[in-house]
This record gives sequence, C-alpha cells and structure tokens, in this order.
Amino acid sequence: MKHLKVLIVEGNTHEENLKFQKLSNQPQSFNFKDNIKKYYPDTEIDIVNPSTKNETEKFVPKINKYDGIIWGGSTMNIYDNTIEIKRQIDFAKKLFEFEKKILAICWGLQLIATASGGKVKKSNTGTQVGIAVDIELTSDGLKHPMYTSKLKKFTTPAFNFDEVVKPPENSVHLAFNKTNKIQGLAFKSGKCDIWGLQYHPEITYRKMITLINFRKDKLINDRKCFKDEEEVKNHIKFIEEE
Repeated sequence: MKHLKVLIVEGNTHEENLKFQKLSNQPQSFNFKDNIKKYYPDTEIDIVNPSTKNETEKFVPKINKYDGIIWGGSTMNIYDNTIEIKRQIDFAKKLFEFEKKILAICWGLQLIATASGGKVKKSNTGTQVGIAVDIELTSDGLKHPMYTSKLKKFTTPAFNFDEVVKPPENSVHLAFNKTNKIQGLAFKSGKCDIWGLQYHPEITYRKMITLINFRKDKLINDRKCFKDEEEVKNHIKFIEEE
C-alpha cells in the first residue's frame, strides 16, 4: 500500500478544543489521527481548523497532495450560522473544486451537506447521546464499499442533536434508524466524492461515557435530554451493556 497523505478537518473551534483537552488531553480531531496511525502508522497527517481566521489559506494551494480528507464532529449547530460556521462552509466549497474523497462524520456530514445545498435541522425524533441503536443499511448501503463486511443492522457510538433532513441532489441513502432517517449518505459535490456518517466510528463507548459525564449538567439543564442524574446513570449503564 502506498504512503498515504490525509488531511483531517477539525470541526470544533479552538475555544471548544481547549475544553476537550482538559477532558482527554487532546482535541477531537486526534481521535481520527490516533485510529489512522494505529492501522497505517506511516500515514502523513495534517490537521486544519477552518473556524480559525485565515488558517485554511495555507492548505488550499496544497490540497492535491492529499489522498483523502476527513471532516470530524463538532458541538456546534449548523443553523446558528456563526462566523466560525460560515468559515467552515467556505472552506468546504473550496474543497469541492478538487477531485478528492471526503469522509464526513456527524457534524462533518451536516456541514458538507449544507454546503452542497442540503438542509439540516434539530432532530424531532430524539437525540443520540453516546450511542446509536439499530442502524440499518438500505439496499444501496448493502452494496456500498463503505459497508463491506458490515452487518445489515448494527449499534455504534454516536452523539448528535441535529440531522440532515434534505440531502444534496443525487445523494444515495445508505443507512437509517428510528432516531435519524439519514445515518449514512453518499453524494458528489463539485469534483468531490463524499461518504457521510451521522455516527462516530472513531470514538469508543468508553470515551462517549466520559463525554456524557463531562456534559452531564448541560444535557440535563440545557439540552433536556435527561430529567436528572439518575436517568443519566441509567443511560450510561445501558451503553456499558452494549
């Protein structure tokens, strides 16, 4: 196998990553880096944070050096339309000018779908806090190379409050569950081939549980996902059993 070169796009702002560093000693994007290095230690990996002003300018001219791009998760909501989100959308649109493959995870899928003409809204069928249960592959998903050797129905780490409600034109629907109609999506935007997942294959359940404990108060008081700490504990127990 050739020496791979991969660009990882950090979905969180620098300020949010400082919080994650206190939690796990590293930003979210390093989950991808660690996993890639585990299986392909010789891979050359760069990380870019498009939320930071002017940071993408040095990467756009050398996009052709990368074999692929991974766009990771974030705590942001696309409909907030902040300057950081606008910068990410602008960077995505610049990537579409190049013939590249992009793996878009959770926020990455929502961001790139939006940049490609799709729509994202807060889910009205529930949230996925640490886990996505019974994701099922569509007939197209069963044939797609991303799901080679994957079970038709599976459970996986996930953490999202929003979902793609209108996919970009010519999208291929790959996977779904009761919470999110779109769990897997493939589409082309400009010259880019995008494979998108609404869940987090790069994060372990153990890290998800740590994240739930870290966000516990917000999940109860702000997000209203749980009534109280006892309900959080029961949910964590369910994840541990899975």
